[in-house]
Amino acid sequence: MALSDTTVRQARITGNDYTIGDTDGLALNVTARGGKIWRFRYYWAGVQKRMSLGSYPQISLKEARARRDEARALVAQGINPYEHRKQQRRAIRFAAEHTFEAVFNQWVEFRRLSLKEGRQSTLSQILRIFNKDVLPTLGGRSIYDINRHDLLDLLSRIEQRKALTTAEKCRTWFNQLFRYALVKIEGLEHNPASDLDVVALPKPPVTHNPFLRMDELPALMVALRKYGGASQTRLGLRLLLLTGVRTGELRLATPDQFDLEKRLWVIPAEVVKQLQLAMRKPGKQTQNVPPYIVPLSVQALEIVRHMLDQVVPAQRYLFAHRSDLSKRISENTLNGALRRMGYADQLTGHGMRATISTALNEIGYPKVWVDAQLSHADPDKVSAAYNHAEYVEQRRTMMQDWANRLDLWGQGQLKAASSPLTIRLEGAASLPSFENASANSIQFNGAFPVTAVSMPKASVSNEPALIVPHQSPVVPLSVPTEKPHKSHVSDIQRERAEMLAIYEAASNLPLLVFAKLAGKSRDQINRDIKARRLLSLSLGNRGQRIPDWQLDPLRHKLVLTALARIPDVDAWRLYRTVCEPHERLRGRSPIDVLTLENFDVTARIVCSVLGRT
Repeated sequence: MALSDTTVRQARITGNDYTIGDTDGLALNVTARGGKIWRFRYYWAGVQKRMSLGSYPQISLKEARARRDEARALVAQGINPYEHRKQQRRAIRFAAEHTFEAVFNQWVEFRRLSLKEGRQSTLSQILRIFNKDVLPTLGGRSIYDINRHDLLDLLSRIEQRKALTTAEKCRTWFNQLFRYALVKIEGLEHNPASDLDVVALPKPPVTHNPFLRMDELPALMVALRKYGGASQTRLGLRLLLLTGVRTGELRLATPDQFDLEKRLWVIPAEVVKQLQLAMRKPGKQTQNVPPYIVPLSVQALEIVRHMLDQVVPAQRYLFAHRSDLSKRISENTLNGALRRMGYADQLTGHGMRATISTALNEIGYPKVWVDAQLSHADPDKVSAAYNHAEYVEQRRTMMQDWANRLDLWGQGQLKAASSPLTIRLEGAASLPSFENASANSIQFNGAFPVTAVSMPKASVSNEPALIVPHQSPVVPLSVPTEKPHKSHVSDIQRERAEMLAIYEAASNLPLLVFAKLAGKSRDQINRDIKARRLLSLSLGNRGQRIPDWQLDPLRHKLVLTALARIPDVDAWRLYRTVCEPHERLRGRSPIDVLTLENFDVTARIVCSVLGRT
């Protein structure tokens, strides 16, 4: 029988709990103390369930029936109304707890683990841009409520003010933030920041830092000598021009980075842009990333000595801030000096690197030397981990020649300073770019003879003397053949190249290809590799390669035998042992001669070579 408002209102207290039924599972539960609670009974998976719909009189009979009908509709759709309500309440609670700003702060703390602090660091840019452009709009909103159109609207406002680079960075950071939130925030099911780049406004062509050609260097050297600003700024610009380091590396230079005896500037990896990327790679040990080694010419060494003589106890950096010795020189100081010298839109501190690179390549120095001097990324991924610390002595000669040429340009000797250089290194493997050198190739073995002369009258008396060459930098000097020049290809590079050739051989298959041929899943193959039931080769982060001859049961058995007898054997050593010819096998490899009849003998030979019988 259906309830009425009067029946509900007049339900008496009896001292015991009792229930008054309505229709379609709705009932009023009257407690011993007089409380009145609406209950809804329903069946779920064959079991009767009960859920509360609220208390009377806060929820009237009409409202209780409406809630009952909503619950029945959910049951009809295959949805448990009780669990559905729990999820709704949880979503409301999460929405209040997980605002965009709260999630952003969590993400920033996570990023701090891998990003360094600093005025122009990625972390500082994230904080500055989000505080200015993002948090005022999205900060107080629930992370669950933010959709793609919200992000597009915000990005379009940034693009409208022509800040296209900022918009590009925001798209990247939005995607990273929401990917983080998908894993960390319960109930978040999609990433609204994906594919935002599809509708991004195209960026204008990249404008590289302006730089000078060789015929413009004489005027620069004169302007640099006549610069009337701070002595420290002039010397900083000259040191940039003598070494090719980045302005950030110069500003972060500390006295302990310089080895005056060896004439080296050893810049820690965490300061160098290219090496920072290497340090962030997963699994890369920071201490295993070598520093950026910069050989110093005589002229550069004189500047460093002069600056070191000026260092005081409170000073942390070689080029200190004018008003605070504990801080480094401002990032705008060097570029501001160039503007005052008349080089606005013609040259920047970073553009000096392009100036040096262009000039040295035009003069005729090997590109690998120039790239190593400038710490450029090596496109050869196999040798990239070594090249930035190589060619030190070759670069020392090159940079001494460059310093001498700068002095010649400053003295107006344009022809001598701009003369091309052809190099033949006796006793060393020919470099590809010099194989067609003429018979008149010039030989040299080190720095050119130099003498010190006094600075022009316009210079400051306590600055280092200008070093000028005694003669033209292109001087024929013989190299004794009994002391051949060291090849620029190291043993480590050669070994890595050989390993790469083996790794990429057609017989060594990618994991998925091998799995398909073996009739197994990728996970099964991975488990076999991990359990040492399968020989696989790895090289850096290139993934696994598996020799296809392991598809042959007998050859696979040979590998299993070796792995069982020598559990700690290196995969590359085992591969070479079974694939390379052996004298005891008449110059053939174990996998080539292997048969059922000679299996035991072949296995003993393999294990003997590996170090056990």
